[in-house]
Formats: sequence, structure tokens, C-alpha cells
Amino acid sequence: MASTMRGLSVFISDIRNCQNKEQERLRVDKELGHIRTRFKNEKGLTPYEKKKYVWKMLYIYMLGYDVDFGHMETVSLISAPKYPEKQVGYIVTSCLLNENHDFLRMVVNTVRNDIIGRNETFQCLALTMVGNIGGREFAESLAPDVQKLLVSNSCRPLVRKKAALCLLRLFRKNPDVVNIDGWSDRMAQLLDERDLGVLTSAMSLFVALVSNNADAYWNCVAKCVKILERLARSNDVPQEYTYYGIPSPWLQVKTMRALQYFPTIEDPSIRKSLFEVLQRILMGTDVVKNVNKNNASHAVLFEALALVMHLDAEKEMMSQCVALLGKFISVREPNIRYLGLENMSRMLMVSDVQDIIKRHQAQIITSLKDPDISIRRRSLDLLYGMCDISNAKDIVEELLQYLSTAEFAMREELALKIAILAEKFAPDLSWYVDVILQLIDKAGDFVSDDIWYRVVQFVTNNEDLQPYAAAKARVYLEKPALHETMVKVGAYLLGEYGHLLARRPGCSPKELFSIINEKLPTVSPPTVAILLSSYAKMLMHTHPPDSDLQDQILAIFRKYESYIDVEIQQRAVEYFLLSQKGAALMDVLAEMPKFPERQSALLRKAEDVEADTAEQSAIRLRSLQQTSNALVLTDQIPPNGSLPVGQLNLVKITSQNMENSVEQGGIEAYGAVGKVDLEQAPSPDLLGDLLGPLAIEGPLALASLGDQLNTVQPTVNIEERFNALCLKDSGVLYEDPHIQIGVKAEWRAHHGRLVLFLGNKNVSPLSSVKALILPPRHLKMELSLVPETIPPRAQVQCPLDVVSLQASRDVPVLDFSYKFGDAVVNVKLRLPTVLNKFLQPTTVSAEEFFPYWKSIPGPPTKLQEVVRGVKALSLPEMANLFASLHLGISQGLDLNPNNLVASATFYSENSRSILCLIRVETDPADRTQLRLTVASGDPILTFELKELIKEYLISIPAPSLAAAAPTAVPLQPESPMIPASNDPGALLAALL
Repeated sequence: MASTMRGLSVFISDIRNCQNKEQERLRVDKELGHIRTRFKNEKGLTPYEKKKYVWKMLYIYMLGYDVDFGHMETVSLISAPKYPEKQVGYIVTSCLLNENHDFLRMVVNTVRNDIIGRNETFQCLALTMVGNIGGREFAESLAPDVQKLLVSNSCRPLVRKKAALCLLRLFRKNPDVVNIDGWSDRMAQLLDERDLGVLTSAMSLFVALVSNNADAYWNCVAKCVKILERLARSNDVPQEYTYYGIPSPWLQVKTMRALQYFPTIEDPSIRKSLFEVLQRILMGTDVVKNVNKNNASHAVLFEALALVMHLDAEKEMMSQCVALLGKFISVREPNIRYLGLENMSRMLMVSDVQDIIKRHQAQIITSLKDPDISIRRRSLDLLYGMCDISNAKDIVEELLQYLSTAEFAMREELALKIAILAEKFAPDLSWYVDVILQLIDKAGDFVSDDIWYRVVQFVTNNEDLQPYAAAKARVYLEKPALHETMVKVGAYLLGEYGHLLARRPGCSPKELFSIINEKLPTVSPPTVAILLSSYAKMLMHTHPPDSDLQDQILAIFRKYESYIDVEIQQRAVEYFLLSQKGAALMDVLAEMPKFPERQSALLRKAEDVEADTAEQSAIRLRSLQQTSNALVLTDQIPPNGSLPVGQLNLVKITSQNMENSVEQGGIEAYGAVGKVDLEQAPSPDLLGDLLGPLAIEGPLALASLGDQLNTVQPTVNIEERFNALCLKDSGVLYEDPHIQIGVKAEWRAHHGRLVLFLGNKNVSPLSSVKALILPPRHLKMELSLVPETIPPRAQVQCPLDVVSLQASRDVPVLDFSYKFGDAVVNVKLRLPTVLNKFLQPTTVSAEEFFPYWKSIPGPPTKLQEVVRGVKALSLPEMANLFASLHLGISQGLDLNPNNLVASATFYSENSRSILCLIRVETDPADRTQLRLTVASGDPILTFELKELIKEYLISIPAPSLAAAAPTAVPLQPESPMIPASNDPGALLAALL
């Protein structure tokens, strides 16, 4: 390689010797310029040189740089007559191009000629490239020829292996390329193949075929069983296909996985043969010291266990499987213990096995104390799954004990599971109340409101339980340190049912009031509202009236009549006036009626995610109460009123909880006189009132950064330039008499690459140049080295790499400063790395749209809001605005001509891709208001996207402004980024 490709070796050495990213970029730019020049003069280019430059392009591409200009030369090598050039063409094309690239159409015929030719080497190269790139066009053009190679008796196994894997890729891209009617018999013939390499590749194809339509391949079931028999008995298995004494474990796993796509096998002879093989696997697997052998044998074993469960084997074999897993969960090796626990959880899906698994309950509980958190999580899942009425008390008590020592990462999941188990398997309701109160006492921070709402429903609906619950609440409220959730539930229960304890010592109305009132100074406003309702209830239930108690309660009401929180103020005023009504108070504040029988919110969540783990259920429950990570940039003004240059204050804004649950309404509105309309989402006006001076102002949830106290003032409107760049990818971001900062950006899925063009407009240098990126938490950003000095009339490029982690409207800030003469200039500029840059317009058909729309039930993943004060846009103008936000308009989905339906795919590193659906319902009579509905699979994304669209509809200038904004950086067709230039004429053209 070094002798034949010396230039490539030298270039790689140069790159490795670079001290920093800037040096690397300069060396790569120099090499790309040289390659581009040589490709333009292709007549003097030898095949060796062309091959060398294509290898260099591949290496540069692997470093993360664009080499689009060389795609044509790369593809042309595929047509070369000689192997060295053709090999390079196939390999590099597979790496550089994807299945949708237009250049691939140019080589379809060449690839087909290589496949149907007689040169085995060329056939393998072509099959490998097609198998890697795939694509519907390749599938339609090449599938028949690939099928012929696969079933041909004249082709060597090497070619047929690649043909099977190539056909697998084409089938995944277009299932129609494999004709089911004709392929059932062909597949049966392929499964008789003696060569294990061809058989393994054909089995991969078979798994894909039966996953799509198992009924067409019933004639292959017996063949699969024979393959397993052949491998289990080690008959005719070459040494090279034996891994640590295990005959082709990969083929065994694939074969057993294929059998799981068929319904239960009824044929007695086939079933008997298969169970004999599975019995041999179960009996022959044990834990050994060799890690590689363990991995292979356990892969086969656990696939066999899955097949045993699928076939609904006899109870004796099931018992044997559980006993084997019981041996695994007791070994010292953590990986094996983890696998044993995970597979025992899967065994719970089989009927009549739960009692056998219960025998290992003590060992599973011991695993809760394992040092490895993964094992503790699997133990928790298994205990949750195996719990029933017979062992619920033991398991819940163990989990409650474990709760006090569990790490914070597990406590929320643990609390959710304890609550669900206590509700599902409570032997009596008093035990259920005890468990939930213990749960709140031990892990109040991790107990969702749904849990204590459910306790209140049970107590309200069961009169016999009310005195017991009130007595237990009194005991807990006497503790000196309590979580606020316990104060809520305790105050509620004593307010409603404290009068039932009147004859017990220490439970007079005055004493109960004293216990509750001790907590009043320490709780938040929502809890204060509940306490005020409890006081009103106590006042009503006190017979005969206690004037001293009445005076104390009325004094509290008068105190809170001028409270800043409107809800508390209203309750205090209304309760004070109602207390003057005498007997009428009994009618107004009567006991809460019984709740209608309904399914528990917790159980409903558990059923909704039946296929998921309970860990995922806990995560989803938490997302309902999550706060937004959006950060609002505001001016930080010190007490003296002066504004220091460039200071920044980050204020966290809490998301509005959009869930309009009936259970929440029944309890949160507890004791309120006015009727609560739970169908209405919080209005933006209310949000502004609540936040006061922190209310969201300006575009993109970002307040202005304030006037910079610099002697040098910008010559452009920075706000307008930022807004324009939010809707386009190149233009001027900032300009003053000395410098112009331009931006050019490219976006691919969740990755972005910005180039900042720093242009010195003077004949003197700019010194002490500094640039610092202040990124929000949802972005990963890396800025290349910024030179300390910008020469006269020169332009400097500073690449900035961006990765989106999750949805947010927050934007990064560029802290930029320089010195010109005696003047020091420092500015903070918002960078246009906004939410819509990570959106890709998507056109959704009616067959895809409506099922997905209906599958998202409501808040927080589907949010609806009536938006008022919008700009009076016609539907075409609104469609243009949506297009500038990267939202694809779906025509004809909504029959109402006044409505608009759009969709887009959001990309982030954490969630990869999420489909978003938007519906806008307008009023032709009043264009200043509309109803906006946004739905997606992520509650944070739904909220942020709704707010973004709302901001553009209300306040941000339309795309016409972005289109009119001047562009600082002229684009060159042959390069995605602009090269730096020291030529004054070229620089002036770029800057002005």
C-alpha cells in the first residue's frame, strides 16, 4: 500500500500530525483544491492517479468534510474494465452515496452487467455494493437477476451467500420483489443446502420472509427442524463453523427465531423432534469460565427459551426452564444474573408458570440489593410481574423497605410500581391506605399526584374506610417533618372526615385545626388552597360552634383576602362570606359526592404500555409533569439600576400542565365555589399574568439582550437580521463600522454546520478577537479556533458544529469581542440555531395521517389552543410561512377549505426522528383568531412546536422579511462553504 499509494500515506501522516482542528482544516482544504484541479483536467489523469484521489476523498469524507464534487469521478470508476479501479469505485460509492442519490441511476446497467456476467469477482463486488446501498430502484431493476444467482447450481457458494444477503436488503426496501407463490418451494430447496455459509445467509432471508407472511412458508417448518437436529447432533458440521465447540450458534439462533413466527406447531412428529432438540439445548447449557463460549451458548439457550414459551410446551419443560434460570440468577457473574432475571420476566407471560417462579422469590428479593443498578432494575421488574394476591403483602413490604435505601434514579419507578401493586392486589382497603401513606411519607418527591388522588377516591367511595383514613392522616400530620404531598392528603382527609373522630382523644376540631395550621407557613400556594378548604369544612362540621376556633379560622381567611395568588384570594374571600351564612353553609360545603366508578389512572397507564416495561411507564408518567427546559434570556438589572455590559440571566419557565384529567379536577378544585372548566387550556394572557415581569416577550421565547454599552454601534437592525436568518440559511448576522459577521448554515437531520464569516472592513487589523459560544442544554456545539487577529480587508471563516439533543426554542448566544485602536467592542448575538432548523418537511397521506392522529389521545402529546391576536394572513400566506418553518403542507386531508394541515419530522440525537402533525382551523369572518392543534409522540416537542408556531403567527415578521434581507456571503456552485480571501476586490464584493 505504501509503495503504490505513497501520496495517500503522506496525506494521512500530515493529517495525523496536525496540532489542532484549524491546521487539519487548512491541510484538507489544500488537498481538496488540488484534487478538484486534477479532476477538471481529466484527460491527463491516469487510472492510478484517479484511484488515489478517490481514496483520498474517502479518507477526507471519513474526517467529516464534504466531497460532493468528486461523486461523479467515484461512480465512473465502477465502469472501469480492470479490477483495481472497479474495486475502488464500488467500495467508495458504497460509503459516499445513499440509496436516493441521483448518480446511482447512472450505474444501474453497469452493476447489472457485472451481476449477470461470468466474472465471480465482479459479481461479488456488485452484490456487496447493492446489499449495502439497496434502494427501491435497485430492487426493481436487479432483484430477478439476484434471485437467479441465489438458486443457480452453477454458482459457487461465495457468490450465492452474497446473493442471499443482497436479496434480503432488496426485499426490505420493496417486499414485492419476492413473489410469495414461487418462492415457497425455492426457499424449501435452499434450506436443504449443505454448505453452512449459504444456509446461514439463506436463513437470514427466510426470517425476513416469514416475518412478512408466515402462512406462505409452512412447508419450510420441517426443514428448519431438520437443520436444528443436524446442528444439535453435530452431524456434518465443518470445523470452521464450530465456535468453541458449539455448531454454528448463529444459524441455530436464526432458525429458532424463524420458527417463532409460525403459530403453534400441531404436527406430532415435527413437534416431538423439535422438543427433543430443545431439551438437548436446555440440558447441555451450563455456565463455564470461558466468556466467549458463555456468550454463544447463552444466545442459543435464550432463543430456545423463547421458542419453548412460544410453543406452549408441557409444564414439565417449563419447570425445567424456570429451574435453569433460577440457577442463573444465583451465580456470581453479573451478566449471567442479569440475563437470568430478564428471561424469567419473559417467562411470566406463560400461564401456569408463575407459581414455579414464586419459589425463587427470596433470591429475587436478594438481587434488589445487588451493587449493579441494572440487576436491581430487572429484579424490580420481575417482582412487579410475579406479584399477585397471594404474595402482594410480602413483595410490597419488601419494596417499601427497599425504597428508603434505593438511589434516586429508581425511586420514581419504584413508587409507581408500589402504588399499582397496592391497588391491584390489596387484600383490604385499610392496608391499601397504609401502604400509600407510607409511600408518600418515605418518597414524597417521587410520588405523582395521581397516587394521592386515587387514595381520596377510595376513601370517598367507602364510608367504612373514612374514620380509619382520617385517623391515619392525623398520625402522620403530627410528625415534625413532612413532605408537602402528605400535608395535602392529610388536610383533605381531616377536612372531609375529621368530624368522625370527634369522640376520640386528641381529635377535637380545635386540636385537628391546630395540627393542620402548624403546616400552613411552610407550604406552597396550591397546598394553601387545600388547607383553606379544610378550614371551611371544619367550621361547618363543628357542633356546637366553637367561637374561639371560628375566630382563628376567620382571621386566616381575612389574612389571605389580599394574597397575591388569585386562586387563594378568591377562596379566602368566598369562605369568609359563606361562614356568615350560618346553616346555609351546610348546603354549600356539603360532603364531596362519591366518585363515579372508573378505571384507575395508574392502571390505565400500565395497560396503555402493556408491551413496554414498567420502567418506561414511569418515564411516561413523569413526562406528564415535566417542566420545560426552555430558557429565557433577560436583562439582568442590579439593584442600583445600572446595566453591566453583556451580563446574562437565565430564568427557567415552567411548562403549563395541559392534562385535563377528571380525577385532578375533582380534587384540585376541592372546596372551590366557582365551577372549574377543565376543557380549557391555560390562555397565553393568563401565563403572562402569572409570570409578571418574566413573561415571554419577543420572538422565539427570547427577550432582547438589551442595548450594548459600546462606543461602536451596529449599523444594522440585529433583531431583524436574526429573524431573517431563522427562516433562511445565509446572510448578515451583525455589522458595525469595523466588522461584518455573516452566517452560512447547512442542516442534515439532527446535525448542523454553521460557518461564521468574520470580515474586517478596514485597512487596519482587528486585534484581541474573541468568540465564545454560550449553548443551551439541548444543543451540543463546537466552535473551531478563532484567530486573535483579523488582517486588513480579510475575511476569516470559523466553522461551528451543532448537534440537537431534544426539542427546545432556546437559542445559543455568541459572545463576540474585538479591539480596534482604542475602542473595545463586545456584543452578544443570538445565533439562528432554532427549533425549525431540525425539522424536515414531510408529506403524509390520509392512510398514514388519520391512524397516527387518532393514536395520540390528548395532552401532553396532543395540545390544542385558541390563538388570538394573530396576523391576518390568507391561507396561501400561512402556507408560505409554514413552508419557511420547514413544515410540509398536506393538501386535501381536511375537507374544510378554511383549515390547514401540515406535518414534519423532527430530528434529535436522543429521539432520532419524531413525526409531528399540525392542524390550523381558521375563522373566515375573523382572521385574527384561529385554533391550533399540534400532536407528536414527545410532550416536550409538542409544547415547544406549538409555542414556536404561535409566536410566528402573532409577532414574528413573515418570510418576506427574510427574503429581503441582504446576503453577506456569495455562494460558489462548486463548494458548499466560501473560501477565505485576502483579495481586497473579492472581499469588498463579499462584504458589501
